[in-house]
Amino acid sequence: MTRVVIVGGGPGGYEAALVAAQLGADVTLVERDGVGGSAVITDCVPSKTLIATAEVMTSVQESGELGVRMAGEGDLAGSVGVDLSVVNTRVKSLAASQSADITRRLEDEGVRLIVGTGRLDGADAVVAATEAGDERLAADAVLIATGARPRTLDAAVPDGERILTWEQVYDLEELPTRLVVVGSGVTGAEFASAYNALGIDVVLVSSRDRVLPGEDADAAEVIEEVLTRRGMTLLGRSRAASVERCSDGVLVTLTDGRAVEGSHCLLAVGSVPNTADLGLGAAGVELDEAGNIRVDKVSRSTARGVYAAGDCTGVLMLASVAAMQGRIAMWHALGDAVTPLDLKTVSSNVFTSPEIATVGWTQQAVDASEIEANAVTLKLAGNARAKMQGVRDGFVKLFCRPGTGIVIGGVVVAPRASELIHPVSVAVAGRLTVDEMAHAFTVYPSISGSIAEAARRLHMR
Repeated sequence: MTRVVIVGGGPGGYEAALVAAQLGADVTLVERDGVGGSAVITDCVPSKTLIATAEVMTSVQESGELGVRMAGEGDLAGSVGVDLSVVNTRVKSLAASQSADITRRLEDEGVRLIVGTGRLDGADAVVAATEAGDERLAADAVLIATGARPRTLDAAVPDGERILTWEQVYDLEELPTRLVVVGSGVTGAEFASAYNALGIDVVLVSSRDRVLPGEDADAAEVIEEVLTRRGMTLLGRSRAASVERCSDGVLVTLTDGRAVEGSHCLLAVGSVPNTADLGLGAAGVELDEAGNIRVDKVSRSTARGVYAAGDCTGVLMLASVAAMQGRIAMWHALGDAVTPLDLKTVSSNVFTSPEIATVGWTQQAVDASEIEANAVTLKLAGNARAKMQGVRDGFVKLFCRPGTGIVIGGVVVAPRASELIHPVSVAVAGRLTVDEMAHAFTVYPSISGSIAEAARRLHMR
């Protein structure tokens, strides 16, 4: 029986363990902080649970035009508030529940779980350090899936009370009166959007010209307009020089000399891979200049028999990508059929309000002449279902190849765009044409009808 040892129990690790067990391997998973990793315990599951509450608040705040009223009280929006301690208790409870569910599934599949810290002992063994002592685990294949942690600034040290990373916000029991979010990438924008919906005065500090600089520019413009309209303060081309505790809050000093006061500060300035003290160098595993493990498209590192998956590789920091990297690693290591990772088929989502979902080739790539494509954009303001729901912000954008009409990418900006992107993702992965998309029935009225309409407008004779 092939012996597989996995270090790290996040999506890359636990999905790999399930595949390896399915293929008949003897699987051991070493995890220090809890099965599910940061994605389940401190990142994706908690943040999206918080955002679920924010979505309800947004719906309430914008329900007036739909005729929703409090009985005898008038405006509903002004009568609704949030108990943050209840929200955060629910957040942590759901994260723990999800971790427990994954743990039971692994145990049911025969995976051995070790609570401890793993490090390579050469390329064919892992030493698991536990409370009971060290245990050496011989391995025919090793997967490193140790994830990443929030990056901090030397002049902005989190204290877990007023200066926070995104892993620490769930210990707050009361709503901040003014939250300064440093960083306008995906994490910063998501938290800023969520806390703004909860009724908090939010200041978003962005070092770039606009929020979400890595996303579709048209989509980012919509989000920026919406956040500004909802009362958020956006400070573009601004970089935090320091964050300090004050008597009753924080003082964020910008590099241009301006100062921003707040009750709390959330740092969202990127991540650092957890690749130190793992014995990687001695085992022949190479790192890139940022400290990420170098891997190929089947998750192999530079050491024979050692694979890596997830945020510690820096490939594309999404839970879905980590999970796929882990599965691919085991399929390859155990001799099953395997398709190399193709980042052009990855769908991703930014959980702002509205959401931004993307898949495939981007507008930036088209504009840079990296690929030739025809494109069409339909604003949701013209969609019948969107009108019924009071949705004005957002659009559907499709890209296809000239001549063949094969769908190569798309962007959806809408409520629940994460659900709406799937047909576009299927089209990209299956190399469907715009005509094939257009000929599939959609429900009327539906926001997804705009996807079919965009495909129809790209029809070529």
